[in-house]
Amino acid sequence: MALGKPDPRYTLSPRARSSFRLALKITLMFIGVVWTVFIFDAVFGLRLARFGLRPGSAVGLIGIATAPLLHGGFQHLLSNTLPLLVSLSATLYLYPASSVRVIPLVWLGSGAVAWFIGQAPSLHIGASGLIYGLLAYVFMSGILRRDMRSVSVSLLVGFLYGSMVWGVLPIRPNMSWEMHLSGAMTGLLLAVLYRRWDRVPLVRYDWEDDESVPEWYPEAPAEGDRKPPREP
Repeated sequence: MALGKPDPRYTLSPRARSSFRLALKITLMFIGVVWTVFIFDAVFGLRLARFGLRPGSAVGLIGIATAPLLHGGFQHLLSNTLPLLVSLSATLYLYPASSVRVIPLVWLGSGAVAWFIGQAPSLHIGASGLIYGLLAYVFMSGILRRDMRSVSVSLLVGFLYGSMVWGVLPIRPNMSWEMHLSGAMTGLLLAVLYRRWDRVPLVRYDWEDDESVPEWYPEAPAEGDRKPPREP
């Protein structure tokens, strides 16, 4: 598999650095909102978890929109914070055009699919479905685009969070594997659908467009100059 080399005039440009800062800023703002919701819930006893996703329940449909903002405790939110920082900032920075569609679709898609496949009665809260979806999107997008930058990030995501694949299986109690599976499936599907978006300019050398034959390259003999094969 040939990998294209991104043009450094694009990847190292002031605009690219500005895009990275913007992606990080938006991500930190969103994480701040999630933490604010958690603190308000804990301090004022709002019991916001009741607005989580309840599979098969009409009332629980609201959780499709609210579940990623709600967490069951400090440890739950803390364990989601770093993966959310990595996945969301990587999506916004590497794939800015498609992220405007991908992030809302992963958010809603992970909850909607989990609402159908989840067992009732159960309650699902947390940003893990969104995290699984974005990590799957970043990982698969790098493989499909085949440029060094995207593939490098895909390998990094696989190295850091490859063990999270076990989270899509029902092997641990009190874990929303349905949200994980739904998010991952949504992210992989969107990576295929938007594989032609956000293509970075690649370095192209002059010799790649030169179709002439070098002088040192041995020419094939003419038809009349070919010697018949020796008989054994």
